[in-house]
Parts: sequence; C-alpha cells; structure tokens
Amino acid sequence: MRKFLTLSAMSFLLVIFTACGSKEQTTEVTPMPDEPVEEIQETEDIEETPVFANKFPLTGIGTEEELNRRAVGVTINNDPAARPQTGLVNADLVYEVLAEGDITRFIAFYHSDLPEKVGPVRSGRAYHIDLINGYDALMVLHGWSPEAKRLLESGKADYLNGLYYDGTLFNRSNERKAPHNSYISFENIIKGLGDERGYELTGKVDPLTFFDSEDVSSGGVEAKDITITYYGYQVGYVYDEVSGMYNRFNGQTITADHETGEELTVSNILVAEMDHRVLDDKGRRSINLTSGGNAILFQNGEALTVEWINEDDRIIAVKDGEHLPLKPGKTWINIIPTSPGLGENVTY
Repeated sequence: MRKFLTLSAMSFLLVIFTACGSKEQTTEVTPMPDEPVEEIQETEDIEETPVFANKFPLTGIGTEEELNRRAVGVTINNDPAARPQTGLVNADLVYEVLAEGDITRFIAFYHSDLPEKVGPVRSGRAYHIDLINGYDALMVLHGWSPEAKRLLESGKADYLNGLYYDGTLFNRSNERKAPHNSYISFENIIKGLGDERGYELTGKVDPLTFFDSEDVSSGGVEAKDITITYYGYQVGYVYDEVSGMYNRFNGQTITADHETGEELTVSNILVAEMDHRVLDDKGRRSINLTSGGNAILFQNGEALTVEWINEDDRIIAVKDGEHLPLKPGKTWINIIPTSPGLGENVTY
C-alpha cells in the first residue's frame, strides 16, 4: 500500500514599491497572478497483511491450501536414549505428559507440516487415546499398555501400531537400541492408515481459538525463563525477544531435530496440573483429564494464571469462563501432577 502526502506551496504576491521622493507620487501595487499549486508526493512503504483463503486449525497460520485432511497424533519417546527426536519440531501441537517413572512422553499432532519421518515412536497409554480423540486424529504408536490395547481393539480410535508392522512400515535405526529406535516415514503413515488399515484420511479439524495478530499481550507478569519439574526431570523454555517465541530445553540441552539440527520453537505453553495415580507395579498411571483445575499460560514472554477445562477431550485455557486465544504458531501443553503442583514445580 502506498501513502500519499500532499503539500500545498503557498501563493505569494510580489509587491513593487516605487518611491520617487515626491509627495505627489503614489504607491502602486501590482498583484501577480496566482502560482499553480505544486503537488509533492512522498511515498512510504507499509507492509501489507497477507490475506489467505484458509488458516491451519492447530496453528492459526494462514494458507492457500484446501484443508481436508485429518490430523495425525504420534506417540514419541522422550527417554534420554531417544533424544534428540526426529520430526518433533514439525508438530503443530504437543502434549507432554508422564508415562512411567519421571520421564515424559509426547503426543505430537501433525497437520500443517508433515515431516519426512518421525520418531522414535513409543507405546501408547489410555489417556493418550483420549487426547488423540480430542482432535479426531489418527493415532500412530509402537506398543501399548493392556488398557490402551483393550480400548484401541474395541474401536476407541483409528490407529497404526508398530507391533504389527515392525520392519515393514516401521523401521529400526542402527544408531540406537530398542525400544528407543523405532521410526516411521509420513509416506508409510499414510500408507498404513489408509491402505493397510482402511481408515478415512480426509476430514475437517475443528480450529483452536487464536489471536488475529502475533503481537499480543496476555496482561500477565514477565516470564522469559521457565522451568517445569517432573520429579527428577526438568523441562525449560527460554524466550527469544527477536522471534517472539520460546526455545525448549531438556535440562540444559536445547531441543533440536536429529536430522536437520533445527531448534524447536513454540508460541504458546500451557502448564496444567492434574491428578495422577499409579495403577500397578510397572508404574503405569491414570491421569484425570476431565476435572479442570489450575494452569499457567505463557505467551510473548508473559505468564498468566488461568484455569484449564476439558472440552470434548481438548485441554483448553480459560479465564473467568472465557476461552483464552492462542498466539498463532505452535503450542505445547505440559501436564504435571497436582501434588506438589504448579507452586513448586513451575518457576519463572
């Protein structure tokens, strides 16, 4: 867009005085004709806001693509032997939640950006299935707990399990030891879910709520260096003033892609405390995803104390009963145990 500024040159009269030194002489003023107004144009470049036909539903970022595909949720390993992961940086939305012990596992949702391959893929839990169903997503996992097996085999979600395609659709890396070395390409994900399993791959994803602009303020307090503690394991997020996004860390190590070295950046972080209960001697847990409770939303270097609710199996941040918009971009949801909770497990 161009901005025009018109300046008017002032018209003036040239006055000629004739003085002959005699009292009888008169002073004659001869007006000059008006000069034409000179129009001066100054131009200033103003960045146009692109207008797109569609927006990706899980990032709020504009696109010209026709969006008629289901999201894919992959259960990704976060054991130290599985780091750095492949394709995690491409996920639109990630839930980070405990499995057994004090190490988390990821449910990574892919929709706007489909990497060449993802992994290491790991086994699923019953609460992973609930989170997957919040987006009517197709589930990719390698192994399952007894309860997850029962639920999936009864039709609780559409899934592809590496237990049955190990060495065909899923491939083992020689760089790592099992069970931290199972990978799958997105080409094989589509082949497995569609051709092998016969699931419907097309469909609309209900969008999350986003601000119209990336330049937003939550009205919270400063939060540029965040630490989240899962018992003995710590997750860090550090805000970058230039990009307006957070970099993620496992302890002191920045999260980056194993194949490309690309560092993981995220626009929104929601930390929600939920009741956790150990079920068996293996340390498997149940997690209360439905009760609602305390949470903190981090955006643009600020922290806002909020609440979380479960809305159709989605974990949503609310304030005074209203949905809080997300900043366009990637979102991570860190689920932590209620005891000891946000007060002791989250610092910023």
